[in-house]
Amino acid sequence: MQRASLFIALFLLLTLLAGCKTAPAVDVTTLPDTVDVATVKALQGRSDVVILDVREPSEYAAGHIADVTLIPMNDVPNRLAEIPKDKPVIVTCRSGSRSGQITEFLRKQGYTNIHNMRGGIVAWEQAGYPVVK
Repeated sequence: MQRASLFIALFLLLTLLAGCKTAPAVDVTTLPDTVDVATVKALQGRSDVVILDVREPSEYAAGHIADVTLIPMNDVPNRLAEIPKDKPVIVTCRSGSRSGQITEFLRKQGYTNIHNMRGGIVAWEQAGYPVVK
């Protein structure tokens, strides 16, 4: 009987530990030029990373990633002062096209820690991640 109780206790402990698995930390110093939505999800809410949404306000209102900064694509050139150069900036849009253009534009403006989110909000939602409406 003691052996069965020990086995059950060990099984429960292992089950509990398996459920407590946390996502690995993302090293922001080695981010590639294009990042996937899982990486962005892991970085979401960190104060040392900015997620920049370059869609139009109506698109943003229809659903956006929590804690993003909205600067529509056409406004970016006039709002460069709002985009930090001292921390990683991940740019997103609907599908990755506009964010790719803005990523390249920002690099030409001297930004060195700029990353495009592959697939945009479409990929984010397809991965099952929540959006704010």
